[in-house]
Amino acid sequence: MTRLISMVVLALHFYYFCYGAFRQWHLTAALSDSLMANISNTGLFSNFYKSKLIALGFLAISLLGSRGRKDEKQNLKSAFAYIITGLLTYFISYLILLLGLQMVTLAILYMAITVTGYMLVMTGGGLLSRIIKDRLNNDIFNNENETFPQEERLLENEYSINLPAQYNLKGKVRKSWINIINPFRGLLVAGSPGAGKSYFVIRHVITQHIQKGFSMFVYDFKYDDLSTIVYNTWLKYKNQYKIPPEFYVINFDDLSRSHRCNPLDPAAMLDITDAVESARTILMGLNRQWHSRQGDFFVESPINFLTAIIWYLRKFQDGEFCTLPHVIELMQMDYERLFTILRTEREIEVLINPFLTAFLNDVMEQLEGQIGAAKIAMARLSSPQLYYVLSGNDFNLDINDPEKPKIVCMGNNPQKIQIYGAVLSLYVNRLVKLVNKKGKLKSSLIFDEFPTIYLNNMDSLIATARSNKVATCLGIQDFSQLRKDYGREQADVIMNIVGNIISGQVTGDTARQLSERFGKIMQDRESLSINSQDTSISRSKQLEAAVPPSKISSLSSGEFVGMVADDPDNKIELKTFHCEIINDNEALKKEQDAYKPIPVIRKLDNTMVQRNYLQVKQDIEDIVQSEMERLLHDPALVHLVISKLPPS
Repeated sequence: MTRLISMVVLALHFYYFCYGAFRQWHLTAALSDSLMANISNTGLFSNFYKSKLIALGFLAISLLGSRGRKDEKQNLKSAFAYIITGLLTYFISYLILLLGLQMVTLAILYMAITVTGYMLVMTGGGLLSRIIKDRLNNDIFNNENETFPQEERLLENEYSINLPAQYNLKGKVRKSWINIINPFRGLLVAGSPGAGKSYFVIRHVITQHIQKGFSMFVYDFKYDDLSTIVYNTWLKYKNQYKIPPEFYVINFDDLSRSHRCNPLDPAAMLDITDAVESARTILMGLNRQWHSRQGDFFVESPINFLTAIIWYLRKFQDGEFCTLPHVIELMQMDYERLFTILRTEREIEVLINPFLTAFLNDVMEQLEGQIGAAKIAMARLSSPQLYYVLSGNDFNLDINDPEKPKIVCMGNNPQKIQIYGAVLSLYVNRLVKLVNKKGKLKSSLIFDEFPTIYLNNMDSLIATARSNKVATCLGIQDFSQLRKDYGREQADVIMNIVGNIISGQVTGDTARQLSERFGKIMQDRESLSINSQDTSISRSKQLEAAVPPSKISSLSSGEFVGMVADDPDNKIELKTFHCEIINDNEALKKEQDAYKPIPVIRKLDNTMVQRNYLQVKQDIEDIVQSEMERLLHDPALVHLVISKLPPS
């Protein structure tokens, strides 16, 4: 109705102000002239623009109530373009009447241009009614919807690791803290290469724990990246300890900067089970594929054989020659002399009996299958450099001894992972055995690239060492890497038993598993429905993953997700985090530029290393020779001597 009134008013406007043209077209009459006179008396035509404005006003009212078919492609820009162009055309048409043309021509041009402007305004108004006013959220990656509150308090205690961070909450950047207040429940740091595990997390674990008086062991996969940090932090804070700790480093590539340590130290091997664990660790480290075959005859046999060798040397002369180099050399002896001297130790009789039976029955293929795997694997460790480090005794592995605390770094070489990793696995196995005891100092065990070494029963260490104040930090690249090197069962146990986890960018099954661990949060959901008359938007809330796998897979360097554990004295309600750890890069660079290199421990030349290597070989030859002579000249023991005549 209002639109019809608008058109009628505009038509009257044309009739009144273009009356001369209508009269020439013979479109006038006495009745219409009488009506126009009465309408004119109302003041409608008292001003040229008055009637045009009234017509435009009624048009605007009609457009307010219009309900066109909604179109999500329409926008305000195009609608206002039509309206503004129409208004200009509608009012500027007056200028046509000022032209010196015939009355009929002027009337046609004026009405045509005015009607064109009128139609443009009406079209623009119609487009406005078709625009969807309640548009959906433009956050196409759902970033804001997946944000959640995080811990903004700094929670410190005498054991904590505190990392400053910032996170996004509904589009606003807020400061936060990652508070690992109970590191004794285990810390797993995951992330692909370049994610920032060492730079943003592990280096702070090192510096903060040394600052808080921890004894420490660091497995430095890419020596000496972490060892340099440890050494310089120790120099800075060692005087704050009640008893200043000593600093030791094991490094097989630069022997002048390496201490010597015997992982088979007889003082720490109290019974034969220690020898069993050591044998299993060294062989599993050298033969990673054996992890999934534990219990097989041809896996357990080499372990028993190596156990017998270790325990024999532990008992011989109270362990004077109980070192890994001596074990390797003794294994290479010929079977007749080897089995003869092993028979003198009653505790290992049950271990060597299957090998001895096979040898006496001339079942050499079986014997070589049982022993050959151990001999071949151990022979790979026969090098002057390894012998030099492994045969010395500069320190023992009891790092958290209250009377003699230590900070120990052990370096690997990515180009010699299998050889060095196996030896370092033995060091770690023996160290863990000594550390995990009551009445010791608080200690921190940090493993960079943990899967590159083999530590049997790592899950038991995390589960039981908490009460003994042993904090463990495991650095891995991906859960699949851990499964490959440790087997699925043990890897899953390690992943599930750690209480604190910090992860950078990871993909695949690792990202899915972490997402499930972090749980779900309530998120807004919107849906849009368009029909010919109207549009409707439905809004709802539902639980969705707080950090979906796709988000974990696309984290930038320095961005981390994770979950922390609390304890009864310090409750943390907001345990999950998705944030960017803040490092003071300039201060760290300045500190790093001032680092001192690890000093030379002793002057060493190749002659000394070779002399030590040959001395080990000579020691074993002397032991075998002296024992054989002792047995041959003792009537009570001569029956132990094995002598097989060559087959005819």
